[in-house]
Formats: sequence, C-alpha cells, structure tokens
Amino acid sequence: MTNTILRTELGDITARHYADTIVNAANNSLLGGGGVDGAIHKAAGPELLAECRTLNGCKTGEAKLTKAYKLPCDYVIHTVGPVWHGGKHSEAELLADCYRNSLQLALNHNIRNVAFSSISTGVYSYPVQAAAKIAVYTVRKFLQANPKAFDDILWVLFDEHTKLIYDETLRS
Repeated sequence: MTNTILRTELGDITARHYADTIVNAANNSLLGGGGVDGAIHKAAGPELLAECRTLNGCKTGEAKLTKAYKLPCDYVIHTVGPVWHGGKHSEAELLADCYRNSLQLALNHNIRNVAFSSISTGVYSYPVQAAAKIAVYTVRKFLQANPKAFDDILWVLFDEHTKLIYDETLRS
C-alpha cells in the first residue's frame, strides 16, 4: 500500500513550485520546441539548452535528467512521448515507458515529488482520454512496486478539459 498522493492542478508547470522535479514532454533532440517543451526551455534559461546539448538527444519512451536552472524546482526530467499514429506503432507501450522511465529516474535520484505534464497530448496528438488512462495506470503500477518511493505525484494541466479527464481517470 502506498501513501503517495496522486492529484492534478490546473496551471503552468513553469510558473511556480509544484514539485522537486517537473517532467518535460520533450522532443528527440532535447533542444526545445513548441508547447510545454518550449515553455520549459524559455523559463529555465540558456543553461538548460547548454546542458541538453551534452545529452545527445533522447529516444522515444526514454528519459534523461538535467538541472532546472531558473525554473522553480530542482530538476527537469525530459521524456519523449510518441507521436499518435492511430495506435498502430506501439504508441501505448511507448507512452507507458515515458512514465515508467521518468519515475525510475526520479527514484534513482531520491526525488520524492514529481510533476508531470500531459505527455504527447499536445503537438503529438495523442488522444487525452487514452493518454490519461495510460499515465494513471502506469504510475499506479510503479507505485505498487515502489510503495515508499514518492510523496506526491502531480499532473499540472494547462486546460480545464484535460484536467477533468485526468481527474475522472484518477477517480476510476
């Protein structure tokens, strides 16, 4: 049995301290892009880009850790979610890998509080309801295997519609 709190908040993941680390829905280059990725890079400052350049990118489903620089947290975990192609290219498994690998990286670095965005549901077009089910299921399964690893897992969601879907999924 885990005592980890799973919850959502409506907001901008770059704007205030939500957790010790935030999870960036990055692209394969890790060099910034649109959406959450671009906002995180902009808020962190040029030092984040400089550190990301040393990481040689990231494969879909994997995760890498950097310092947070000017962001209101200690670390950024960068994970590359799958682009939605109708579920024909192992998208569900790759999205689950994003959550598993991000949590494993946090666990390896003794990070107790993690804030996720909704990985792959922006420019990568993953359907929000399907993504939320995968996210919540994968996090719960990870917590069953590591019940004392985390204090708080949070999804910071940019719009009310996405938040409602994640809230509903957490209740089920």
